[in-house]
Amino acid sequence: MLKRTGWPLLGLLLLSACVTINIYFPAAAAEEAARVIVRDVLKGDRQSQPSQDQEQAPADESQPDRGSLEVPAAMRVAGRLLEWLVPVAEAAGRADINIDTPAIARLRKSMAQRQKQLAPWYRAGAIGFNESGLVEVRTLKPVPLNQRNRLKKLVADENRDRNALYREIARANGHPEWEQEIRQTFARIWIEEAPAGYWYKKGGAWKRK
Repeated sequence: MLKRTGWPLLGLLLLSACVTINIYFPAAAAEEAARVIVRDVLKGDRQSQPSQDQEQAPADESQPDRGSLEVPAAMRVAGRLLEWLVPVAEAAGRADINIDTPAIARLRKSMAQRQKQLAPWYRAGAIGFNESGLVEVRTLKPVPLNQRNRLKKLVADENRDRNALYREIARANGHPEWEQEIRQTFARIWIEEAPAGYWYKKGGAWKRK
């Protein structure tokens, strides 16, 4: 009976491993990369974050000896394949997001320089972060009339760079289809790393940190 179940089990193991590796988006690595960039741009407090490492449950090696039954050849092959596949999957789980390209460096520098001009308006509540990872005008009441057009241009320039950043990170990592997930990750990290007093949009409503 063990021989009859060996090959189907092997097939399931291989299928499971392939599916896991092929659809993987390195969320933890993307979050780490986003946090590095956001902190650099905002120059906020660099508080330590809890580890986001995704650890796989170790194989249970405490099973009692079930006797002297010989392990079928199929099971031995499956074991050897797992010895190869598990390190591959673990390596994928620890995959890095590449943010070290000339284009990304240029965008980071541009955004960091612009932050000095935007910071007073974040604190005044004139602008804030929206749920698309962009900057949005919340109210122009605190902004003098002769500075409103300038602020609007700063916001437009910032959003141009942010859109380019999300697109470039996805492209630099060989997965343009990751752009939306990267954007969503950044949208959350911008809010988490924002200094106290900054405004952000959640569920269509503005909130203050």
